[in-house]
Amino acid sequence: MTTPPLAPPRTPGLAWRPLTVDDVPAWHGLVRAVEDFDDTAERNTPDDLVDALTDGSWKDPAADTVVAMDADGVPRAFGVVEVRPGDTRSVRAFCWGGVHPGWRGRGVGRALLRWQEERARQKTAEARRDLPALARVHTDEHVAAARRLLERAGFRAERWFVDMTRQLDGDHPVPEVPLDPDLRLVPLASVDADAVRRAHNEAFAGHWGSEPRSEEDWRRSVVGSRYLRADWSFVVLDGDEVAGYTVASAYEQDWEVQGYTCGWTDLLGVRPAWRRRGIAPALLAASMGAFARSGMERADLGVDTENGSGALALYTRLGYRPDRKGIAYTKEL
Repeated sequence: MTTPPLAPPRTPGLAWRPLTVDDVPAWHGLVRAVEDFDDTAERNTPDDLVDALTDGSWKDPAADTVVAMDADGVPRAFGVVEVRPGDTRSVRAFCWGGVHPGWRGRGVGRALLRWQEERARQKTAEARRDLPALARVHTDEHVAAARRLLERAGFRAERWFVDMTRQLDGDHPVPEVPLDPDLRLVPLASVDADAVRRAHNEAFAGHWGSEPRSEEDWRRSVVGSRYLRADWSFVVLDGDEVAGYTVASAYEQDWEVQGYTCGWTDLLGVRPAWRRRGIAPALLAASMGAFARSGMERADLGVDTENGSGALALYTRLGYRPDRKGIAYTKEL
């Protein structure tokens, strides 16, 4: 049985209700104000916000989102809770939200986070799986106010991530990384998408925070992403078997804030049976070459600093350098 929608927060001067697609233009203005004030690493477009409400059969914005309107009907705070289907090791509720800088310090963030936590508790219970349940929030390391809010609410900093960047100019040439003769580098688009998805699920089975990606999720958010650059994305095949893959995107909305153009490596994976054969560096070099040919100034990616596969060391050897840091905060439900 589905739990009835949770009553929205109550805060002085604000009227709370669920978000709708009609809210997107005004909501985007609020999101931009939050991103600019907090100097966040990622920037959202209006299309991203539409996706947050509609892109996935599991999404229910009427029950899983809230927006706070002031007396003039201007949005001043928002929250989203999402539980994706298919989790097998834990049921994760991802919480995302923000409060306009001018409305901070009034208890709005605390009320919003309490609502998100309770909705996360409801949704993970609805999943009806005999698995640990948790709420997770990601924030940039330098946003001290968000970190204090989360820690006071009982969330703990569980994992640190670092964005890394590598220049692609003449002083930083793309390395040549040959593959074994029995392996072939081919474009991502030439390989069955579900074969790559299955390879991804196998490659990431032991990674912290990773859960199997469903066919729908992969189709919508990976190979169907508006940001995907298929010409920057590659697969290494051993015969007909997917040995490794890389998926890269162009997030042009981030470039002005970053101060440079870049290709972003979203996913990089090698199946266990094919590791230690130089596949990961060959894939990265192929993407870097594609970035450079497209006129990108840098190659960027993100990494879990505690990744046990040696990814951080690999990226450093290939010339990537640390940039921004982020933190995954978790609370058991």
